[in-house]
Amino acid sequence: MAAESEHVKVFPARMDAFGEVSAFAAEVGAAAGLDHDVRLKLVLLLEELFTNTVAHGHGHDSAEPVRVAFGVAPGRVALTYEDTGPPHDPFAAIAAPDEGAPVEHRRVGGIGVLLVAAMARHVAYERREGRNRISLVVGPG
Repeated sequence: MAAESEHVKVFPARMDAFGEVSAFAAEVGAAAGLDHDVRLKLVLLLEELFTNTVAHGHGHDSAEPVRVAFGVAPGRVALTYEDTGPPHDPFAAIAAPDEGAPVEHRRVGGIGVLLVAAMARHVAYERREGRNRISLVVGPG
């Protein structure tokens, strides 16, 4: 069995930095020979997490660090995403929207986190050393 390789970069929590985050994900995915659909999932997951960090965690663009780490192994990619925003477990209260309710009575927000949880094989949150740490596993299937 091939060993897992790790790829790590740190980015500022600014929306204009997302292009670099996306390029990093695409570069890692291509180098690892990941399927196109898996690479797209990674970029979409990162976009949701990164946007939430900037918009909700810090409330605006910030120089605060966002650490993105990929552990790549045959058949899977483990993503570890860390930010320095206030403590927040986005998976603690995931609830699917009430599709029977009229749009004006549905809860606002939370769809992106629901999408993240649905696209990953595993999701976990922990607060460690003053940082939010989200761990995801993505792979085919």
